[in-house]
Amino acid sequence: MGFPAARVQVLRPNPGWWRPEPAPTVRGMVEVTGVVQKEAWDRGVLPPVEKVRPGLWSIPVPIPDNPLRYVLVYVLELEHGVALVDAGWNTDDAWGALRAGLAEVGGTVADVQAVLVTHIHPDHYGLAGRVRAESGAWIGLHPDDAEMLRARYMEPDDLLARMRVFLADAGVPPETLPDLNMASMVIRDHVTMAEPDVLFEDGRSIELPGWDLRTVWTPGHSPGHVCFYSERERLLLSGDHVLPRITPNIGVHTQQFPNPLGHFLESLLKVQNLAVDEVLPAHEYRFAGLRARLDEIILHHADRLTEIEHLLAEHPGSTAWELSVRLTWSRPWEQIPTFMQRAAVGETLAHLVLLELHHHVRRERSGDQPSRFSLADQR
Repeated sequence: MGFPAARVQVLRPNPGWWRPEPAPTVRGMVEVTGVVQKEAWDRGVLPPVEKVRPGLWSIPVPIPDNPLRYVLVYVLELEHGVALVDAGWNTDDAWGALRAGLAEVGGTVADVQAVLVTHIHPDHYGLAGRVRAESGAWIGLHPDDAEMLRARYMEPDDLLARMRVFLADAGVPPETLPDLNMASMVIRDHVTMAEPDVLFEDGRSIELPGWDLRTVWTPGHSPGHVCFYSERERLLLSGDHVLPRITPNIGVHTQQFPNPLGHFLESLLKVQNLAVDEVLPAHEYRFAGLRARLDEIILHHADRLTEIEHLLAEHPGSTAWELSVRLTWSRPWEQIPTFMQRAAVGETLAHLVLLELHHHVRRERSGDQPSRFSLADQR
């Protein structure tokens, strides 16, 4: 059982990417640089608007009813105005926080020239349209996320129908399925629909006078997730791709790539050799020690793959839902809100898909019954 180095290398035939022995000092190697942000996080309050370095600020914008509490919007000073990296949810509280934050920086929403969106999720994209309406700013997004906008936020009927079939195949009980299927619809009110003006392509420089930002396409959390890298400043604006304490949800769903966890692991490798002194994530707090944090995240997913294998050894023929209920989460399953249960099922499936692709797990379907999973060598 387990997931030793020889098996992990199957996920990507490159022996240099994996260090099988978990070093007990890895956590200490991840240095908190956003000390004030970390102190605020520990107290359960919003951090202050903060000048990260000359010409670069962070503004915490609150997220309603969410354990993440806020998204960190980054403000880049330009010669004639500012650019934003992400924007926040479209709520009055978030809008007020963004406006107040920009006032502390010394400007207004009208000064915003560009909104660089790391990915399509409402806490990053939701206010972008409202900012553009007031300032005339251009909005940038990766093509793979831009492609999903209309189906997700404007015409969701087909998406809901496909999601219902998907959840039924995952084994979600009939009495629970309607709530899980509709779980994401409440967030549509937190988005101002806005087609992007600029499409970010992997490796391309972004036209922001005074900055040397380059797009790094990092699919996994969403198909079109991007980070922004400054070689001159040795900074990585990492969005949700790399966070200091938690891992982003990497889940299978009807708008995802078929193997999102595989893409995510590849994307971690993509940023590991960048010359980065500090990581500016969209949540929690700034940190240094990017490679150490990547090691932690990779080990986390290896542990999760092993946990799923152990469960399948004990419970062959399980559905994704049955496995999700049995897996270890940050809280008991019955305390997990509906929308997070749906995300958890997608995350379980992402690990199952990876195991299936590498012939450690097999999937069985029978008629209109849910898919069931067993270890490849089980009968």
